[in-house]
Amino acid sequence: MKLQKRLAASIMKCSAKRIVFDTGKIKEIKEAITKADVKKLIQKKIITVTQKQGISRARSIKIQRQKQKGRRKGHGSRKGKINARTNNKRSWINTIRAQRNFLLNIKQKQLVSSLTYRALYKKAHGGFFRSVNHIKLYLTENKLWKT
Repeated sequence: MKLQKRLAASIMKCSAKRIVFDTGKIKEIKEAITKADVKKLIQKKIITVTQKQGISRARSIKIQRQKQKGRRKGHGSRKGKINARTNNKRSWINTIRAQRNFLLNIKQKQLVSSLTYRALYKKAHGGFFRSVNHIKLYLTENKLWKT
């Protein structure tokens, strides 16, 4: 039986541990001595191979779902510098787009004059403002809102 198992393993290109014999037809298996005999038994499905053991994705999928919600992103989970996690350029693009959209909205609603809008736009371009909230604060402190 060891010989048949070894031959079947070499034919099916797998480990001998994965080879399974049909218990009802052991006499036929014992008679098979050559590779050709074993091939015939494989075709008749008297000798089969168990499926390879896979790796479950359940845990990793669960973790992915948690990360989508914003969990598991604390200091202990971080590897790499901030620039590796979120690119400096990408973060700048996001902030400047938000600021420019806000400025455009207040200009269209005529809450500021076009001259003020242009001055604020240039300041935003120069990186003067940290965020949209900072622009609002600047407008109120310098009394630039139209009334």
